[in-house]
Amino acid sequence: MHDVIVVGGGAGGYAAAIRSAQLGANVALVEEAQIGGICVNQGCIPTKAWLKIAETLRRIKQAEAVGINAAIKNVDFAAILEHKNSCCEKIRLGMEGLLANNGVEVVKGHAAFKNPGEIDVDGRLWPAQNFIIATGGRTQAPEFKGLEDALITTDEILDMQEVPYSVLIIGAGTIEVEMATLLNCFGCKVYLSTEDRLILPHEDHDSGQRLGMALAEDGIELITRSQLESITSSKNGFVCELRNKKNRTVEVDRVLAGTRKANSENIGLEQTGVRVNDEGNIVVDDYLQTTNRNIFAIGDVTGGTMQSHAASAMAVKAAENALGEKTKFRFDLIPRGTWTFPEVASVGLTEQEAENQDLDIDVGYFPYSINGYAIARNETFGAVKIIADSEYRIIYGAHIVGPHATELIGEAVLAMQLEYTTEELAAGIRIHPTFSEAVVDAARDAEKWALYLPKK
Repeated sequence: MHDVIVVGGGAGGYAAAIRSAQLGANVALVEEAQIGGICVNQGCIPTKAWLKIAETLRRIKQAEAVGINAAIKNVDFAAILEHKNSCCEKIRLGMEGLLANNGVEVVKGHAAFKNPGEIDVDGRLWPAQNFIIATGGRTQAPEFKGLEDALITTDEILDMQEVPYSVLIIGAGTIEVEMATLLNCFGCKVYLSTEDRLILPHEDHDSGQRLGMALAEDGIELITRSQLESITSSKNGFVCELRNKKNRTVEVDRVLAGTRKANSENIGLEQTGVRVNDEGNIVVDDYLQTTNRNIFAIGDVTGGTMQSHAASAMAVKAAENALGEKTKFRFDLIPRGTWTFPEVASVGLTEQEAENQDLDIDVGYFPYSINGYAIARNETFGAVKIIADSEYRIIYGAHIVGPHATELIGEAVLAMQLEYTTEELAAGIRIHPTFSEAVVDAARDAEKWALYLPKK
């Protein structure tokens, strides 16, 4: 009998298995597809590989602004795909090697619970003291008349060898705006339609508004507060009717649409007493424990706007708690990242969420337009925003739009984890010139002594 069996070999399951083994447990990991899950094979890694190439293409096109005239002879999609696939393979092989190095038994096949203490993997029973469910999630196309013929998936985009002339993207979350950015950089005409007032509706409104301005300036057409009414085929593609204050009709080659859904079906949860909510997400407590005390769950299968780093962090805590610890997981410290041009990153409460909770807050703000490094690099679009308690100065949240935002947000995560105040963050020293100075400057603004901003 194993001490821990992890169901799912994505970013979360992989981390849970290794951490359990590090703690001395006898561990097995069950995966029916490829190690690395969606993130390594169809999500985070291939998308970022494509976006780096898109950034290179974008920089070449913009180089004339800084005195360099360069011609783009052609784009070799075969070479791009070879690079993308190589990145995925290197990481996947590394993960497989580390699992073996840590003595984790990897079992190929589909797992389903037979009872709370056993899973069936393709006809063979595997008992364990504890289980960690890390089956992830998937993108599911909505049922909509005409969509099946028009649909393009993210998998197809990441394997494309030619760019669609035009695409309508339904939704404006992280996946949708990253796909819009990628396609637009390679010359596709992109329409981005959302029912919300702003893109990235779950982020701070300032962040959504700023990114929306940047995308529109790059030629992506935003159609907000709109709903898809119909899709009909045409001679040149598909005609899509959108309903909002000013009804729109767009004709496109393809339509990208989908919703995220937890992979909680067909794994025998009904045999375990594990509760699943109406959306199909496994319900966990602050210790990542399900309603069965010997079964934990992590990552996308628990719902929320998860990204793989959240699953990995949950994995460590779930493994430790499964093997005897009793420590809460800090959901409030999960950072969020969107790899667009510019990037968007955040952690903690938005200004709107803080106000809805009747918190008395101060807001610190510093624009990239007066950051020396941003000026030198000609990348001045963006800002850092910090939300702090007006009395005790603790940081409730941070929001960054701009170059390297997904790297810089780590400063705010660490500050919140260590319960730094804006006063302490404002006293920090950063190398000049760097983008990281903007984080300190935003904290100084929250403390009402920003050196490089006009008096308010």
